[in-house]
Amino acid sequence: MRVVPDVPAIHRRFDYSVPGDLEPEIRIGSRVRVELHGRRVGAWVVEDDVLPTVGVTPKPLSASSGLGPPPSVVAMAEWAAWRWAGPMSSFLGTASPTRVVRNGARGRRPARQADMPIPPQWGWGPNGVGEGDPRPATPSPGGGSVSLVDAAMAERSAPTVIRLAPALDAALVVLELIHRTGPGGVLVLVPSHTRAGQLATRLLGAGIPVALMPDMWSEASAGRSVVVGTRAASWAPIPQLRAAVVLDAHDEGYREERSPTWSAVDVVVERGRRDGAPVLLVSPCPPVVMTESGSVVTTPRAVERRGWPTVEIVDRTGDDPRTGLFSERLVHLLHSVLDRPDGRVVSILNRTGRTRLLACTLCGALARCARCGGAVAQLESGGTLQCRRCDEIRPAVCAACDSTRLKSLRIGVTRATEELSALSGVGAVEVTGSSDPTEGVGARLVVGTEAALHRVPRADAVVFLDFDQHLLAPRFAAGEEALALLARAARLVGTRQGGGRVVVQTRMPDHEVLQAATHADPTVLAGPERALRQTLGLPPFGALAMLKGPGAAAFAEGLGSIHGLSVSRLETDRWSVRAPDHRVMCDALAAVPRPAERLRVEVDPIDA
Repeated sequence: MRVVPDVPAIHRRFDYSVPGDLEPEIRIGSRVRVELHGRRVGAWVVEDDVLPTVGVTPKPLSASSGLGPPPSVVAMAEWAAWRWAGPMSSFLGTASPTRVVRNGARGRRPARQADMPIPPQWGWGPNGVGEGDPRPATPSPGGGSVSLVDAAMAERSAPTVIRLAPALDAALVVLELIHRTGPGGVLVLVPSHTRAGQLATRLLGAGIPVALMPDMWSEASAGRSVVVGTRAASWAPIPQLRAAVVLDAHDEGYREERSPTWSAVDVVVERGRRDGAPVLLVSPCPPVVMTESGSVVTTPRAVERRGWPTVEIVDRTGDDPRTGLFSERLVHLLHSVLDRPDGRVVSILNRTGRTRLLACTLCGALARCARCGGAVAQLESGGTLQCRRCDEIRPAVCAACDSTRLKSLRIGVTRATEELSALSGVGAVEVTGSSDPTEGVGARLVVGTEAALHRVPRADAVVFLDFDQHLLAPRFAAGEEALALLARAARLVGTRQGGGRVVVQTRMPDHEVLQAATHADPTVLAGPERALRQTLGLPPFGALAMLKGPGAAAFAEGLGSIHGLSVSRLETDRWSVRAPDHRVMCDALAAVPRPAERLRVEVDPIDA
């Protein structure tokens, strides 16, 4: 047997023999214990029937640690190690159960589902797999999603992007898909554990067997239930993927922040490609990288518009600076909503936005890059401005009125909470990423970072006190991330028919992001975003990687000799690498030896 040790620093594979008493338990993917360099470590079996090196007697496996990922997922881990330039053991660890699972445990149904019969009217076979006509004759549970799933099921060579407005019920897509395929082999990803639990409860209520990851790993491996989970569930031990749905596929929660920085969406797409299974990527605002990878299906224009709330833009360009963060329109809105006994307002001020904005003291226009539209910072010399996205340098002059007097806009969520409480007469609750998870759940006035949008279940209005810090964030995906933030707010307030309202204070009222949200049409942003990425050679029209750490310079030097790569130093111990596509990039990252110094490699970095 050939194994991969559970030691991230070791990228080699090692051969071991299988003792007779362990043979019944060992297969590709099994977790084992081996002796390596004088100590026992965990490992995964990745190959069998291996011929040992001539003259070398392999050591025996020390013990079995139970089941691991099936062979198809082991092969995926090998691909992912190449795709994100990381150790294979990292992906095998994510794909393995959190506790020891023995052969006898594989395929057991959870107790709460053991006596639940599969509803015969759905036309499923005894293993939870659809039989006969893929379109059951029984009434569809999918409602308005039927035509969307129709189009998606016809496309199996590439993922299908379903653009679904934020206030519409995306779970109907899941129900309709299961109605056609049966629950067996269906994978559904959601961005958070809370939503995973809610979706699992809804499916169980509809009589559908569910394996909720990661706790129900053995049930997922049986292939008879719908597998529901978050990012790590993309590695679920489904023997043969029949179909997959990723809800809110644009969400940053699907990206692993630790190295290797893999994407659950890309993992699911690759699994679907290998198994010939349809993959549905559902999002109210799919990014360009996603729309370029497959076909896009949308609801009728009138339906999409109804699925967005009213988005009101408050232009603060000419406001008196003494009014601070709170415009006259905002104060009026606060009173109109909070004067109702059940009125609730969420105000967002993202103090962790990582941007310091500059504005003209005369006309109020924000200082922006003429090349990519990003925020600029004033260099120590004082006479020049440098873009924090593309490093373009220009004179420290206002592009609107030629004034040389620029001011820094400083903001803080704690002070905003105090001032809004005084303005409204309602006690405001501050919510940030470090707050208690229950903080602000029942409050009528919440002030916080974007974390508040994930803590509060419902609101009558969401107010962005200073949205420009999102529009001008020093990341190439800033526009798409900003629109995703508005979509999240839209989900809290509901449809425009229900009175939902999102208010945005800005000095850039004509920005494509705001126009896209105002018109409930994400293509307003997608067009310029696609053109910008094509011009700058950014994904999906090129590949991008970031090198960080003391070993970055040595590794970058090795990459610099490879044809097709462009390597540039950004700052001390930080380098960027560009390539025409991911194959060239990943082949190069795999070919260059790693230095002894610490090195972090980020393929498709989220903060670039």
